[in-house]
Amino acid sequence: MANPYAELFQAPGSKAFVAAGMLARMPISMTGIGVITMLSQVRGGYGLAGAVAATFALATAFCAPQVSRLVDRYGQGRVLPLAAALGGGALLLLLLCTRLQAPDWTLFVFAAMAGCMPSMSAMVRARWSELYRGQPQLQTAFALESVLDEVCFILGPPLSVGLSVLLFPEAGPLVGAILLAAGVGTFVLQKQTEPPVHAHHGPQGRWLIASPKVLVLMLLLMAMGTIVGVVDVVSVAFAEHQGQPAAASIVLSVYAIGSCLAGLAFGALRLTMPLHRQFLFCGLATALTTLPLLWVVDILGLSLAIFVSGLFFAPTLIVSMALVEKVVPASRLTEGMTWLITGLSIGVALGAASSGWMIDRFGAPSGFWVALVAGAVVLVSALLGARCLGPGVNSQPCTG
Repeated sequence: MANPYAELFQAPGSKAFVAAGMLARMPISMTGIGVITMLSQVRGGYGLAGAVAATFALATAFCAPQVSRLVDRYGQGRVLPLAAALGGGALLLLLLCTRLQAPDWTLFVFAAMAGCMPSMSAMVRARWSELYRGQPQLQTAFALESVLDEVCFILGPPLSVGLSVLLFPEAGPLVGAILLAAGVGTFVLQKQTEPPVHAHHGPQGRWLIASPKVLVLMLLLMAMGTIVGVVDVVSVAFAEHQGQPAAASIVLSVYAIGSCLAGLAFGALRLTMPLHRQFLFCGLATALTTLPLLWVVDILGLSLAIFVSGLFFAPTLIVSMALVEKVVPASRLTEGMTWLITGLSIGVALGAASSGWMIDRFGAPSGFWVALVAGAVVLVSALLGARCLGPGVNSQPCTG
């Protein structure tokens, strides 16, 4: 039986832009948790750390769709280097302010400016779309990208935490900034696979998020991002409370293993179940897997609960991206996918800030109650999505 993933890379230049895109999107997942780890060590406590990380994530959520709209209009080669330079430079200034013990307000200013980093996962998907538009390989490519997104969001945090704990507090975000520069620089140099600027039809002033179909997808991913933010922060705090701070990296790696294996298996399937029913099933499963987090009492229990909680992250992301490809116009696919990644970013911010607040007041395990609430939102969003993204989804694209 042919490997559907291997078939994707028969296209010239595909391996190169996927590898460069992988490097370039790692900083998004490394920076938030890296800032939390850095500031919790340098300043003490998780309130300020969670708030600064939330500022970065919210700024990313606001700026990424704007960057993607500019890319759709002017092209990747012209926009991405500027966005990466602004975001990466601000991140370096944030690290410098931390090292120099600058006033707290400077941390928020540069965290907000660092949010100008582009959504590289959307940029890579745009290149896949040019290669395989209208072909069955495109769905496989989106499945691969969803798994790689999940790999970045899950492997990035433990890498960042490990660097900051084992080397020096600023090490995690610093490596993220280096990866951003190297990845974006390599990515934009690959002109042969860069998508051309497509002519836009219809009104362009309206954001795609105004579409109920895109909105419900974004809401579900926002709730999923909240769960990820909770897992990131609570894992660090719980491991420190247990006297094993470096164990946070191991716990988050367990999350990666469960989610990546499930995502790869799901992406290779050829299911006949309609996408809206897959969406409902994945949402229900994601909500149920937050329950074991409430029973954690030690590092082993935390690892097992995190493993279970990660099993449906990648499959849900795969289905959501497949749905957005169906409901948005091809000329605005980059923006549509970016809104979904934006939902994840907002959710990570909410999860980091709210669980940090809970931890400071009620202890590390209390943060998991935020994940339980987010799981309920996932379930409600899946129920709503199963209705508005029903059988007519393929014939009723958003006109945004």
